[in-house]
Amino acid sequence: MILIGIGANLSTPGLGTPRNACEVALRELEKQGIAIERRSRWYRSEPVPVSDQPWYINGVALLQTPLPPDELLQRLHGIENSLGRVRKVRNEARVIDLDLLSYDGLVSQPGACPILPHPRLLERAFVVLPLVEVAPEWRHPVTGKSGKELISGLPAGQVTELDD
Repeated sequence: MILIGIGANLSTPGLGTPRNACEVALRELEKQGIAIERRSRWYRSEPVPVSDQPWYINGVALLQTPLPPDELLQRLHGIENSLGRVRKVRNEARVIDLDLLSYDGLVSQPGACPILPHPRLLERAFVVLPLVEVAPEWRHPVTGKSGKELISGLPAGQVTELDD
């Protein structure tokens, strides 16, 4: 089971709204032969850590690909770059963000790239809520916790809501 997080909080002339940027990113994955088996609804969330940035649109997709984790991460970064993502400062506003959350239950060794599962997955409501929607049977490969357990263990104060 391969899971990615998708997010954006900046509008651009070329992509339009953050939600549209997320949709374009998913289409780019499919153009590269990466199958999207399931995807969550879109969620709106305030930035983490809290800042004066615009709110984010976030979702999770379940993928099917023969690419190994490092090559998949390279593809994700390539799509981000092609859509105008520029990395300057951690936690900055972004046109698009594609994160490899989990890859078939693999757990990375210290110092490996990519880091699997995603190291901040357990702390983010905007990841856990859509992840559980897409893959309710998924368990965290390190903690063994179920989706419901992950939801109940989220830090307090994160505002995440459906973007209808």
